[in-house]
Amino acid sequence: MAKIKSGDLVQVISGADKGKQGKVLHVFPSTQRVLVENVRVITKHTKANPTSGEGGGIVKTEAPIHISNVAIVDPETGKPTRVGFREETVERDGRQRTVRVRVSKSSGKDL
Repeated sequence: MAKIKSGDLVQVISGADKGKQGKVLHVFPSTQRVLVENVRVITKHTKANPTSGEGGGIVKTEAPIHISNVAIVDPETGKPTRVGFREETVERDGRQRTVRVRVSKSSGKDL
């Protein structure tokens, strides 16, 4: 089970954008990188493409950042925290199933 998922609120803990918070847009598990909105914004020079109707110019977009440089923000305190797991038994379709739930290490609340 991944510790960081799409839609999580994370804070950058190292690098040029240290201290910035943003929502995770996409997770790339094979390269261990995440795409966070308004973090590591780069400038790309694009060529005009007449077939798709897109004009050329300078475009600002987010670039992926390594997963070790971000930490999930605790919903209770608003500070970065580590992630743990708790197992719960849930009844689905008349059967008992064990489900792992992500938990904040600092406050103990569900993420």
